[in-house]
Amino acid sequence: MDKLEALASVSRLSENVIRVLGQNPGKFTLQGTNTYIVGKQRPFTLIDTGEGREEYIPLLESTLKDARGALDSTDADVSDIVISHWHHDHVGGLPAVLALLRRLWDERNVSVAFKPPRLHKFPAPLATSPHNRLPSITESLPPGSYTPSPDGSAFHDLRDTQIVSPSSQLRVLHTPGHTVDSICLHVPQDNALYTADTVLGQGTAVFEDLATYIKSLRKMLEFAKQEGSPVLYPGHGPVVADGEQVIETYIKHRLEREAQIVEVLKKPPPAASAGSADSGTHPWTTWTLVATIYAAYPESLWLPAAQGVTLHLRKLEGEGVVKRIGGEGKDTSWEFVGA
Repeated sequence: MDKLEALASVSRLSENVIRVLGQNPGKFTLQGTNTYIVGKQRPFTLIDTGEGREEYIPLLESTLKDARGALDSTDADVSDIVISHWHHDHVGGLPAVLALLRRLWDERNVSVAFKPPRLHKFPAPLATSPHNRLPSITESLPPGSYTPSPDGSAFHDLRDTQIVSPSSQLRVLHTPGHTVDSICLHVPQDNALYTADTVLGQGTAVFEDLATYIKSLRKMLEFAKQEGSPVLYPGHGPVVADGEQVIETYIKHRLEREAQIVEVLKKPPPAASAGSADSGTHPWTTWTLVATIYAAYPESLWLPAAQGVTLHLRKLEGEGVVKRIGGEGKDTSWEFVGA
């Protein structure tokens, strides 16, 4: 990485917050995972650790050294690491980050014992996240590299409305939907809300449970109104200036898509294809709904769109608006029951 690339990967957002990119750009990660160093002086709080790219560690190292300033202190560089949710691109870099923090301490040759950082995450049952690689990551953490929780586990459990640490004053908002353990963090010094993957800097977010996701967006909107429309520090993408408006847009987009699905389901099901032995009509399926709603879009986008439509249908089923008739996957058939 040359100097210009490194500069583009680090942005001081305020006197209190520096953003460091995780060096993992991609279709779903945009310019990469945003990690944030919070605090005007050490010990800092680090939000997320990227996915573990080798290029991230020297970048984080140089940023922490620059942020230290000339103040001589026996404080460690980072006292707390907050993980926003279990997805690998946010937690995969944790072992390497902890090894870095220990090395930085040893290089300072301070005559006091190293105090390892506390690790924080909202608890989530592993059964709800079958692809969760966090247990294997936790097992690979260097010995003595973190301060365990009172029960001896690696992570200190977060709870809704909790203040993470006296120095950072980060306040937790539990905002499940993207994942069951997803959180946002209010940064009071910046009137900012770190939104992880619940609201992105560009485009729309994916989610596991739409009904829960909508509730979380409404919770975030209420919080944003109370705080005077904070800026958003997302997990991916650029800073969002008008947080309240963007959260409202997210809610509006989801409700409009839901209304569109309901309107299509109210219409007669599609007729059998030409030449079919069955000349009658077939019930609406997830796939025929996608083909109708996304008719103006390239077919290459229909399969990923089917996942979103499925989650909308599950929400509507839970509310008694639609009924599942049969089938599996994209061939699941549905009928409109009534509002």
